[in-house]
Amino acid sequence: MDGWLDTLKVDACPNMEEMVGMLGKHIPWLCRLKNTEQDPEWHGEGDVYIHTGMVLNELYQLLAEQNNTVQGERRQALILGTLLHDIAKPCCTKRKEIKGIERVVSPGHEAKGRSYLAYRLAPLHLSQEVINMVLGLVGEHHIPKRLVIRESGIEGYLKLSRRVDCELLYYLEMADMSGRYCPDKKQQLEHLALFKLFAQEYGTWYSEEDPSATAYCSWQRHLIAEVGHYDADTQDLIFGNAIRDREAGNITTPHEAVAKSYEYRDGYSCLMIMCGPSGSGKSSWIQQYLKDYYVISLDDIRQELCGDRANQKHRGRVLQEAKTRLKRALASHKKVVWDATNLRQDFRDQLYELGYAYGALVTLVVFQQSGEEYAEGNADREYSVPKQVLARQLETTEWPTPDEAHRFWIVRDRHVICRMGSLLRLAI
Repeated sequence: MDGWLDTLKVDACPNMEEMVGMLGKHIPWLCRLKNTEQDPEWHGEGDVYIHTGMVLNELYQLLAEQNNTVQGERRQALILGTLLHDIAKPCCTKRKEIKGIERVVSPGHEAKGRSYLAYRLAPLHLSQEVINMVLGLVGEHHIPKRLVIRESGIEGYLKLSRRVDCELLYYLEMADMSGRYCPDKKQQLEHLALFKLFAQEYGTWYSEEDPSATAYCSWQRHLIAEVGHYDADTQDLIFGNAIRDREAGNITTPHEAVAKSYEYRDGYSCLMIMCGPSGSGKSSWIQQYLKDYYVISLDDIRQELCGDRANQKHRGRVLQEAKTRLKRALASHKKVVWDATNLRQDFRDQLYELGYAYGALVTLVVFQQSGEEYAEGNADREYSVPKQVLARQLETTEWPTPDEAHRFWIVRDRHVICRMGSLLRLAI
């Protein structure tokens, strides 16, 4: 398997049948694409399996026309992202009446696909960079057209560029639109041409001269020159706030970010939010790496209030007590960690809002492993949850994106293997 995956980095162009044969065991929904219908007007070519095969063929043609400028891990990620871009349609597809006509739709299949793959790509021995790129391509492949139709300004493109490689996303969507039969294909391709134009203009396009460059490189250089004498947390808070303010349209230059930082840089709290199912090692990681943090554990609060850490009958009371403690800690400029699964987007959003409201440096720590590794970790815990509870957690996970917090860290095997949002991009 490893050798086959490596060929995708160079010149391999496997067809749909080969792809499913190699990866179907690891990503079972690939085997359901043949039985998943699509709307006959928007996808006259047929089911999702047929469509995906056509999209792959179109992608290989695009890559050939580009004289192989997309190579290495970016090529590998693009091919896998293309194969998997509609992976969640089997579970999201339904019939719905639109303007008096029954249509076949798949609402939310992009985000669902990202969440489904997050645990299934981990065992394939792909680099974390490739995994991140694939998840971004799958989860954001509907966005380019939306940005153009809504006439989004630079803010939308900047935000997107932190979730996905915009150039790879363009190639995926060009192949996606070319690999289908629909009456408005010409218009859709025109939308994508505009997306490319704006992405290049706004500095969110991949640079062959500097592959590590991002849209915020010039901001990083300025901030390092101005606040580089501060500790890493303070630098990251200033950088994170600069990005949030830029993408909210509140500022347009890094000079403004530096000026705004005077009001908070000498006194703030740090909020670490854990994200991972039962058995992922969150609590033990906290004990090892966050010894100076005040820990708010929902399990511990349930034990205090209910006498049973597994008691879910008083969730409202437990959450209210936890939030009260969190607000108190944030107001006191403490270092605090929220220890819970936090697998739902709306749960995480509440914590982000509190952290930002109190001026905290907010870090999301995501524990990414395979389902089997979570099961093993859960079995080894002193307080394990039933297998069906863990299975439900994995099934309903809403995988986070790098722009959710100031900093986005990924932990595997107890080590931070990916760190996004840091001014100096230092690994720990």
